[in-house]
Amino acid sequence: MNGSAKKTKLIVDNRRARYEYHISRKLETGIVLTGTEVKSIRQGHFSIGEAYVAVKGGELYLVGAHISPYEQGNRFNPDPVRDRKLLAHKHEIVQLEAAVQQKGMTLVPLRAYFSDGRVKLEIGVARGKRLHDKRESVRERAVDRDIRRRLKEGQRD
Repeated sequence: MNGSAKKTKLIVDNRRARYEYHISRKLETGIVLTGTEVKSIRQGHFSIGEAYVAVKGGELYLVGAHISPYEQGNRFNPDPVRDRKLLAHKHEIVQLEAAVQQKGMTLVPLRAYFSDGRVKLEIGVARGKRLHDKRESVRERAVDRDIRRRLKEGQRD
């Protein structure tokens, strides 16, 4: 195995974001967490369904994500829905801030995963879909599912 190969393990995937938005650009960021938050995330207690990313004071923050308190964490558990700082290069933050200034653009968390033991968050620059776009997405999924089913049936014969 190559020494530079990264081991990744998916924590949570925000499928709703891909349904609700057109994603134009993706970026991997780090996230500032406490030790008990990481332990809680390892147990699968992390939700980004209602979260979004905001630029405040030239820094990125994950707002509205929920990390359940770690059971053995007692008084060291932070607020489950506190804003969490995201780690990105300054030039990337400037580019994201410029993209969000455009009408209808926003930053959404797409997925969270462990990469070499560190929690990473993939965020996307997104534009909200209209109702007919959502219907088209559902239609495409149904057609793909039908094609896969027919191919599977053809292999059995």
